Amino acid sequence: MLELSPDQLPSLTSWFPENTPGPTTLAEHVLAAGVGRWWADRAIQPRVFGASCAGQAVLRGSPDALVPEALAHLAGNRIDAPKHFLPKLGAAFDRLTPWERMRWTRQAVPQPATVPFGVALRRLEPADANALQALGPDAAWISASWGGPLALASSGHAWAAVSRRGRVLAVACAYFRGSRHDDVAVFTVQDHRRHRLALACVNALCEDIVAQNRTPSWNCSVLNRAGRLLAWYAGFRLVDEYVHYAVGSPASPVRLSAQRSRDEDDSARSAPVLPVPEAAKEPRTARRPRTPSL
Repeated sequence: MLELSPDQLPSLTSWFPENTPGPTTLAEHVLAAGVGRWWADRAIQPRVFGASCAGQAVLRGSPDALVPEALAHLAGNRIDAPKHFLPKLGAAFDRLTPWERMRWTRQAVPQPATVPFGVALRRLEPADANALQALGPDAAWISASWGGPLALASSGHAWAAVSRRGRVLAVACAYFRGSRHDDVAVFTVQDHRRHRLALACVNALCEDIVAQNRTPSWNCSVLNRAGRLLAWYAGFRLVDEYVHYAVGSPASPVRLSAQRSRDEDDSARSAPVLPVPEAAKEPRTARRPRTPSL
């Protein structure tokens, strides 16, 4: 697949439905924030189109326009793609793991949450970049969609519970920011969980999003009970469920070669057998009459 620059992009509405949370928000965030990449099988009138950011990717279009090797750059991602992409994804990677997910939007009044004495609830500023960095590798994902701690702290789209010493105890941000929806993500340090700090941060962030005439959205695994409860307390309600796929390393050349051979065999077997035109048939040799035996 070819990497596209923003000026080469086709209209997003022809590939992703308007006014919907989820894949559309990721695609729009790549364009607005300048973090991530756009891909297509060709620059003009693409048949397959996708975007990737922060270890997540979306694919849309016709997988028939792809060979498995073209998907190698998406190794290690979690890919949102229609079911008809599964044969190509299965051939392209050594592992393909389905992951059931839930999409929510904020539709109800949230439960109130206050931070304890000595903790400030505020919007992050560029000076907080080092405090975000100090959260360590376990929290690196929270700023990945913005390009790192400094970019997230400078974005204006993150709220945190901060101690008197400037330690970030919990942070909520617009992880993927689309034209209509902001997909919310949150992280709380291990020793301050269950203190409702995450809820306080999410509530503050969502009020900020709503004030801009946008809709907060939420995305989590069906197995993430803590994430589901937090979403419910923050006023989110379920919109739909879907499956995306965690992929491993690119398939080995031997496996790809074997897959190509199977595809060619399948193509040959499925090819229609056309009748041979009469004019192309070899003329029959006239038979000499047999002399009867006496």
